[in-house]
Amino acid sequence: MEKIVSSRVFSVPNKPPFGKSNHILIAPPCQIRFSFAVLKLRPFLKYWLPVLIWMALIFSASSDSHSYEHSSLFVEPFLHWLFPRMSQSRVEVIHYFIRKCMHLTEYAMLALLFWRALRQPVKNDPRPWNWHDARLTLLLVMLYAASDEFHQLFVSSRDAAVHDVLIDTVGGAAGLLALWTLGRWRKHW
Repeated sequence: MEKIVSSRVFSVPNKPPFGKSNHILIAPPCQIRFSFAVLKLRPFLKYWLPVLIWMALIFSASSDSHSYEHSSLFVEPFLHWLFPRMSQSRVEVIHYFIRKCMHLTEYAMLALLFWRALRQPVKNDPRPWNWHDARLTLLLVMLYAASDEFHQLFVSSRDAAVHDVLIDTVGGAAGLLALWTLGRWRKHW
């Protein structure tokens, strides 16, 4: 005769106590609560974690190790190898242009990740284009670009510039425009 003392064991009439069946393994209640927490955490991990990782990559690229002087060690020799007769001033202009294109690209990607996180799919809802969400996405991109430039105030070899915030925001807008164009072309909206 077994006496059940724990308050965590449940029983159903004419059934063995919950969690005590010898032929079926059933999780105790604390594990069931944990699985519900994991299910609630899953959308965050799927949609917002990529945003946070990308933001961390942008933040690390703003550090001293990725400054203009360090990137010139790779880009400028490559340009000289590719175009041996090009003047140094022209190489520096191209290098500057490449760096600004990278700003556009990284913030276009950030906008797409923000859009994806804000517009998580809903079952049986085609989720057409929403200009309100597009504005919110662009606002988030602009705020992060401004915070990134603010961060560069504290990096000795970097300068903070308002025009970089504008370039980054234009990159976010370009990403959203590309998404909107692709969606129109594929007739999603």
